[in-house]
Amino acid sequence: MKRKYEWLEAEWSRMREQSLDRTWQTVEPIAEAGGAWIRVCGKKLLNLSANNYLGLAHEERIVEAGEKAARKWGAGGTASRLVLGNYPLYDELERRLAEWKQREGALVFANGYQANTGVIAALAGRGDVVFSDRLNHASIVDGIILSRAEHVRYRHNDLEHLEFLLQKHQGARRKWIVTDSVFSMDGDKAPLLALAELRERYGALLMVDEAHAGGVRGEQGQGLCHELGMADQVDVLMGTFSKAFGVYGAYVCADQPVIRHLRSKARSLIYSTALPPAVIGSTLAALTQIETDTWRRQALRQNASWFRQKLRASGFAVADEDTQIIPLAIGENERALQFSQKLLERGIAAVAIRPPTVPDGTARIRFTVMATHTPDELAWAVQELAAIRDELDGREAL
Repeated sequence: MKRKYEWLEAEWSRMREQSLDRTWQTVEPIAEAGGAWIRVCGKKLLNLSANNYLGLAHEERIVEAGEKAARKWGAGGTASRLVLGNYPLYDELERRLAEWKQREGALVFANGYQANTGVIAALAGRGDVVFSDRLNHASIVDGIILSRAEHVRYRHNDLEHLEFLLQKHQGARRKWIVTDSVFSMDGDKAPLLALAELRERYGALLMVDEAHAGGVRGEQGQGLCHELGMADQVDVLMGTFSKAFGVYGAYVCADQPVIRHLRSKARSLIYSTALPPAVIGSTLAALTQIETDTWRRQALRQNASWFRQKLRASGFAVADEDTQIIPLAIGENERALQFSQKLLERGIAAVAIRPPTVPDGTARIRFTVMATHTPDELAWAVQELAAIRDELDGREAL
């Protein structure tokens, strides 16, 4: 039996040598801390790696809404939505999402990965070309592969390169430009206004993944496209409930012809059991919170700006951005793991991000701040970071 898996053992050894093996630790949330603190192996840690940006995951009204929905509709989904699994809750959520995003319709998916793979594979095919930013999320890449369209990657946020490629493929049946609005590992933003101009100039279609901007950008948290006033120039707006919403699932908003097509063609929607009613109930409550709790967005922006300033003042090189995702470049995989372990020992949860999630040689610590962090907590984190740097590098700034 051992010889049967020799190839897996060899691959595992290679991954360990390159510090690319992965494990996980069991996390216990501390609800009263609004997600800002967790316990791992009994140790209390400041949580600087969560996507719970607004601190809504433990909001009592959201938890209670999920419990109420479960009591009324049951604990789990009973079928796919096309096979008698479509409770009234789903219709209500999609109606509200469409109103929130100011589009004709919306569709709810099980998660962001299924939304991107299902939507792209349903809307693009042989004879089409999909232009994808080189740093787009893996779910976008996999969706393009599944679609069988030609996959053309342009250099990150490089508009000249994208335009060159659009000119090169002018004869394609359809041209899709797909991008994240806020990039999950770098925390920078896509040049959405310029992408909309290229869409118009070359007769392309545009899809924007607002996973890390939904809930935190825009007047009511609709996302970066709405903040910039160009959402009506986007053909498909995608977002998730697992980040700022603090729940689970994903959605797309678009005009009715697109929604109608996806309902009948998106395989990840058709062949998946509907989300449990408790999830939909909590998501509806979270949407209300997002629309009304402007203080959470303000607190998040202030915390992100303050944390970046403190890092710079301590000699760390961080990008001049305004998002809640703040990567600290390390470089080598093993060094990033050492840094993350030192943080853990000092009471901070901040995970090392390594290839293939990021390009080779760009391993990093990815910090994410939350609306529920306090200035004292963030200041303490910067002090600990500086101490670890001095310990590992002899006061050489990263």
